[in-house]
Amino acid sequence: KKHFLFDISCMENKKTIKQKRKLLREKIAKFCLFDDDFMSKVFEDDKEATEYLLHTILQRDDLEVTESKGQVPIKNLQGRSVRLDIKAKDKSGKLYNIEVQRADEGASEKRARHNIAMIDANVLMPREDVSNLPETYVIFITEHDIFKCGLPLYHIDRIIKENNMTFQDESHIIYVNGEYEGDDPIGDLMHDFACANPDEMRSKLLAEKTRYYKKDDKGVRRMSKIMEEFAIEERTEAKLEAARNMLMKNKFLLEDIADCTNLPLETVQQLANELQLKA
Repeated sequence: KKHFLFDISCMENKKTIKQKRKLLREKIAKFCLFDDDFMSKVFEDDKEATEYLLHTILQRDDLEVTESKGQVPIKNLQGRSVRLDIKAKDKSGKLYNIEVQRADEGASEKRARHNIAMIDANVLMPREDVSNLPETYVIFITEHDIFKCGLPLYHIDRIIKENNMTFQDESHIIYVNGEYEGDDPIGDLMHDFACANPDEMRSKLLAEKTRYYKKDDKGVRRMSKIMEEFAIEERTEAKLEAARNMLMKNKFLLEDIADCTNLPLETVQQLANELQLKA
């Protein structure tokens, strides 16, 4: 009887895993490059694809990418963190943060300012002169035309208002309009970003990378594992945020917070210590 029940349990477990994998594959099939987790993996560690992306957006072909990383976490001294979709570097040392946003509020003006500040704060070593700050580009590829002017690109640079001269702080912000459908390289790029089917993409390079994660068994398994890891990270972060909120109310015992959030007591104690240091 025990063996029989064990066999049934194993069969149900295998069925659940199979259904979960099927759902993940269906979700991956619907992804396009406007989905940040998917976009990050397509361009991660792929200098050629990132170079193609930057050549198209910056409208130049003399840029050589030496590094491209996806989902890069950066934290400031107060513990606030940001996760960059793509962080890249070129041969001359310039830094690029490329973000995709489906929601307009995720690409607000202050979000762009925040990303530049976080990058700058984590570039220099202690006592290193600020003159060594590299030229930096924060690029938002937005699904919608958030400025509603119909332009393919929006370049934001600081100027001196009295004489309209450029303020040479070497920080740049660029918004790419995902609704743009022009018959030019930006139009082609935005067409490909909106494509769920790699066979309909205009760029052979992007089509091949997208096809790998959508139709190749090895690529699909890899993407499924990544999605599961992201889901675990999101659940953990939600628990940590709930614990911080409970700690700030100063009404709960550490043991109660650990029970409510399903976090180890040691983790809750560490969060409490961090909050006390900030106070």
